[in-house]
Amino acid sequence: MNKVILVIGVLGASCMLGAVVAAAQPSAVAEPPSAAQSEPFVLGPPNAEGPVVVRATFQLRDINDIDDAAETFEFGGVLELVWRDERQAFDPEVAGVDEKIYQGAFQFNEISPSWYPQVVLVNESGLFQKHGVILRVQPDGTSKLIETINAAAEADLDLRRYPFDRHRLDATFEVLGTDDTEVVLEADPNAPGPSDHEVRTPQWRLAEVSTSTRELSGPHAGRTGVASTFVVSMDVERESFFVIRLVVIPLVLIVMLSWSVFWMERSSLADRISVSFIGILTSVAYQIVVSEIQPDIAYMTLMHGFLNLSFLIMCATVVINLTVGAVDRAGKVETGDLIDRRCRWIFPVTYFGLISVMTAVTFTFF
Repeated sequence: MNKVILVIGVLGASCMLGAVVAAAQPSAVAEPPSAAQSEPFVLGPPNAEGPVVVRATFQLRDINDIDDAAETFEFGGVLELVWRDERQAFDPEVAGVDEKIYQGAFQFNEISPSWYPQVVLVNESGLFQKHGVILRVQPDGTSKLIETINAAAEADLDLRRYPFDRHRLDATFEVLGTDDTEVVLEADPNAPGPSDHEVRTPQWRLAEVSTSTRELSGPHAGRTGVASTFVVSMDVERESFFVIRLVVIPLVLIVMLSWSVFWMERSSLADRISVSFIGILTSVAYQIVVSEIQPDIAYMTLMHGFLNLSFLIMCATVVINLTVGAVDRAGKVETGDLIDRRCRWIFPVTYFGLISVMTAVTFTFF
């Protein structure tokens, strides 16, 4: 009996000693995997064999506004970026789908594990909105990012031909924070353009939409400081009939009516002067009208030249009236009649001739 009790005591002491030793040693339980180990998040572009080529297309939907004074334009469309990242390749049988789709801001920002080119508008002018996003990933790693964009961009407008001016509006997109050794943007030459009924802008007509790529220098563009950009160029022409109907045709008729003084009696100098000054005041009124619809610019435009020429021609009729009145008082009746007869054709030839020359010079050199 004593031997049994002794054996039980020895076994109990051995168990307690083992428990103490085990408690003194560090735990052998494995820690849970981190988020980086559980999900294959990729933070950088796939540039193992050179820069990743991103093929870009832009489907223009609308040009909402063109502001002559601020030299900006607002547009909207769909931007599509396609690139290949072999790190995102997957087996359709294992994944259970032939294509991985991440749509909406939550799925794209929170669930999608891949790197993507973050595009910004270089010449942005206070507005850059993305209303929808979808990412499609093929089994070979080819990714297609589609975003709807509404933005305002700065433009360099040359109004010297106004109201017959045309402009090229450029929207320049850049992958933020990468240089040309990491990401190269490439324009898709087979991208479809907008149809005529899709883009409608008051007083403007869309002539052509083209895309190209350029290099842009900047300290934010990575190590080399040279970034690849994708440029959407929109050629627009102003619909000039509004200004022609409002200003040009009425003012030309008023100038022609002011020449009626050359058929009036020489003795009615006061009536002749009244007709000329009515035309001059009308010309000044049209200059005020044009200043309200045209932005304040430092250089001359074709419309400014037309208004100034019309004003000077009608001022010249006052000089002729005073000259005819002076020679009439001097008794030189035939000289006054000769001046009137010659002015009947000199003024029209000079007026329309100078308009033609001014228009030709503007379209040739500007």
